[in-house]
Amino acid sequence: MNIETLKYPIGKPTIPTVIEPTHVQDWIQSISQFPSRVTKEVTHLTAKELCYKYRPEGWTIQQVVGHCIDSHMNSIIRFKLTLTEDNPTIKPFQEAQWATLTDTVNFSIQSSTQLLAGIHQRWVFLLEQLETSQLQRTYIHPDGNEHISLQEALAIYAWHCNHHLQHIVNAKAFKY
Repeated sequence: MNIETLKYPIGKPTIPTVIEPTHVQDWIQSISQFPSRVTKEVTHLTAKELCYKYRPEGWTIQQVVGHCIDSHMNSIIRFKLTLTEDNPTIKPFQEAQWATLTDTVNFSIQSSTQLLAGIHQRWVFLLEQLETSQLQRTYIHPDGNEHISLQEALAIYAWHCNHHLQHIVNAKAFKY
């Protein structure tokens, strides 16, 4: 496998030109199911197996789970900022550096999956309450000064879930 396939095992995210309510529901469903799917993949792994990487120089399974917690906590905050402010500029985070912090690399996997489940439960509750007009609200991502609607962010985060789930599956298979 080439490095691009290892890095993006499900491809890069694509957002439909016209976003239909069925897209939104599918994306919410992906986000809703993600914690149980991750838990199924990692719950019985040994400490050694949690150190498997999905590609050389990639993150370990432990780091992928921790990254998803960090990223998805940030997503909730971005959604709430966008719902309560006009076109806010969000704050990015240094995900590569966060992935090396002790709460990512040393936190128990059982506690991590519980935390991920709680974050997603709260996030899905919020997402299921949103109306179309709210999903059209935008925030500004300072990297490139890009305006992103909440429905576009929803598509990206649903992809993000599936992308990192495949990283975990690949890490277990390839054992880098």
